[in-house]
Amino acid sequence: MNQQTELTTQHPLLCEVAWEVCQQVGGIYTVLRSKTPAMLDHWSGRYLLVGPYNSESAAAEFEELEPHGPFAGAIDALRGQGVAVHFGRWLIPGRPCVVLLDINSARDQLNYIKYLLWEHHCISCPSHEPLLDSVLVFGHLVERFLRALCENTPPDCPLVAHFHEWMGATALPEIRRAHLPLTTVFTTHATLLGRYLAMNDPWFYDHVPFVDWLNDARRFNVEAQVRLERAAAHGAHVFTTVSEVTAYECQYLIGRGPDVLVPNGLNIERFVAMHEFQNLHSRSKEKIHQFVIGHFFASHCFDLDKTLYFFTSGRYEFRNKGFDLTIEAMARLNARLKAEDANITVVFFVTSRRPFRSMNAETLQSRGVMEEIRKSIRQIRDQVDQRLFMATVMNEPKKLDELVDDELKLNLRRLRQSWRLTRLPAIVTHDLVDDSGDDVLNMFRQRGLINRPEDRVKVVYYPDFINAASPLLPMDYEQFARGCHLGVFPSYYEPWGYTPEECLSLGTPAITSDLSGFGAYSLHNMQNPADQGLYVIPRRYVSYEESLRELTDVLYDYAQLDRRQRITLRNKVEASAGQFSWSILISNYLHAYEEARHREAARRAA
Repeated sequence: MNQQTELTTQHPLLCEVAWEVCQQVGGIYTVLRSKTPAMLDHWSGRYLLVGPYNSESAAAEFEELEPHGPFAGAIDALRGQGVAVHFGRWLIPGRPCVVLLDINSARDQLNYIKYLLWEHHCISCPSHEPLLDSVLVFGHLVERFLRALCENTPPDCPLVAHFHEWMGATALPEIRRAHLPLTTVFTTHATLLGRYLAMNDPWFYDHVPFVDWLNDARRFNVEAQVRLERAAAHGAHVFTTVSEVTAYECQYLIGRGPDVLVPNGLNIERFVAMHEFQNLHSRSKEKIHQFVIGHFFASHCFDLDKTLYFFTSGRYEFRNKGFDLTIEAMARLNARLKAEDANITVVFFVTSRRPFRSMNAETLQSRGVMEEIRKSIRQIRDQVDQRLFMATVMNEPKKLDELVDDELKLNLRRLRQSWRLTRLPAIVTHDLVDDSGDDVLNMFRQRGLINRPEDRVKVVYYPDFINAASPLLPMDYEQFARGCHLGVFPSYYEPWGYTPEECLSLGTPAITSDLSGFGAYSLHNMQNPADQGLYVIPRRYVSYEESLRELTDVLYDYAQLDRRQRITLRNKVEASAGQFSWSILISNYLHAYEEARHREAARRAA
């Protein structure tokens, strides 16, 4: 079927615009990456993602191709104007078509772009803010691309443009002013001002209705960004957000309530046999065991069969992500388990990227010595295997000690001596740039979580992304989350909250809060979430101390489960995860697009 007959009113084109296309900055990357297969099921070759060109990330995530399909004409037109446009496929499941716009090819127009924003929309942008400047140039190029797409698409083919966050939506005000013949949708995943306010106000949700948005935007020096966000929200045909929690703050901080809620889903992998599901957990847990042996056992040992792995992760927002509440609860759990002389150990991981100089030298050394011990033991095993076999078949009985060369014995003895350390295991795996000013480290130290032998809760602060290339913890994040027993994410400010949802999709029980979008959604859409492995900690309308007691009790109760009970709970988690699949939740996006098209059609008819 040729392009002219394919592009009709029954087959609209969809362009999804975001700063995080082909580059991981935050949670929107996960949204786009995970929902792409579901989008392609509905839009096929009429779907295009648009983002900024980043040569470093593109080298790993992007395959460049010659332009083809319904977007080729617009690409050629923009290239004819001197803009560097890269067309190809994003190397993720579904391999969607992508256009990456090179900001450097239009950076010399920055002053003109800022002039237009002031002249047309009364938005004044400060000078010398590199990120804001790049976002503005990107928005300008997006507007030019969509204009070219309108001019190179048959008149009877509807166009839909969906913008994510203010960083992907700076083109929207100018698009509406120019009356381009396309339908627009804008999604905020978290209001910019809300994130700043929540970090600085312990009663943020009570104070939201009384916020003076302009004064507070100026106070945090984000006035231009907030004005751009508001202009996008008010300019779009349909405004959406991810949860009721965010909808509440949008009403007051943006001045427009969302038309449609678009909860975030995930690609849910289903396994026919439960034993395969448990095997994946066991294999991943074994990799964590190896890290724990290398990190702790040179100083003191504990029974890995009676060890539980808890973790928290996410953007480094100490209070917003509930790191403060979680660490305090871990300290209380430690005190309770020590008082009972419990025979279990909890290893608690905090994984959140922070500036660091290098990996901790002593941690690396311990890992290296452990691998040398393993290598030495393999050599001894191979030698004993061969010599014992020959002694047996030749009927020449020998003592076990005689089967190993003295050199191998000596080498193992030396390794054993160099393995033992007198210091406590480190609580952080990397040399942080600001060790003394890091809130996580300081709270660990203040609460006495310093990995003493008698501590029942051990801690590991891993200030980097978890990935298989790491010499310390060589596994992907999904493997790590699957190998842990419990994810802990009692956020105070969390517009959605992918981390607990990801845990459920991997069969790992998780803790969230009723102030996260995901937690609130689960309370409304799941019967007895705790029975299905999702614990929702109350943080709205209760004090910090009440939330802390509730979280500590949940952690303690989970630690009391025996192996059979944990397996049963993981099975329930796996069975319930399907309700968060994009195959179900994508309907909210489709509804938003249809609603936007109807509104634009009604406007034109009027």
